[in-house]
Amino acid sequence: MSRKIKLIWDFRGPAALKTAEHHEIHLKEYITIEKIALNITGFQILNDMHAIAFMVVTDENMIGVRDALKPHRGELYDNE
Repeated sequence: MSRKIKLIWDFRGPAALKTAEHHEIHLKEYITIEKIALNITGFQILNDMHAIAFMVVTDENMIGVRDALKPHRGELYDNE
């Protein structure tokens, strides 16, 4: 079974949450266009000045998605 990796984009500042919400829309569009099997995305507010958008990919897709979308960081995904 393939590992799942959560790719994360960080947004900071007073508009961080709105930016993260909007970025998730583009992540969903990318999944549809590229026909990626996993369809796990989301956004989360960490505090009033920091929010994230994320996308979960498998090991097989990680390099291609990373190179195309340039996430800020990644971590193993454990179905939180």
